Amino acid sequence: MAARRIPMEHHYFVVYDIRCPTRWRQVYQLMQGYGEWVQLSVFQCRLDRISVLQLEASLAECIDHGEDHVLIVDLGPADGVGPRVKSLGKTFEPLEREVTIV
Repeated sequence: MAARRIPMEHHYFVVYDIRCPTRWRQVYQLMQGYGEWVQLSVFQCRLDRISVLQLEASLAECIDHGEDHVLIVDLGPADGVGPRVKSLGKTFEPLEREVTIV
């Protein structure tokens, strides 16, 4: 039996400026399923290639492409490489992979 390969994950910051409060709430709720809230309109995520594509598609459905703006910033590989982030004030802790028992 072949060993199961775990997809490589990257750290991402997702930053958004959504003009309509209803759309903002939709994006916020969507993002809660993909990452951890850092501050207003900023999430950090740990995603593999498929998950980031799914996130992009879901965000594209939620936003008004003429009014809203979403940035997905790839900070690099999640395992073995720490993102280079300067944090003033509150301490920034990169997301770690957590074991989920179902």
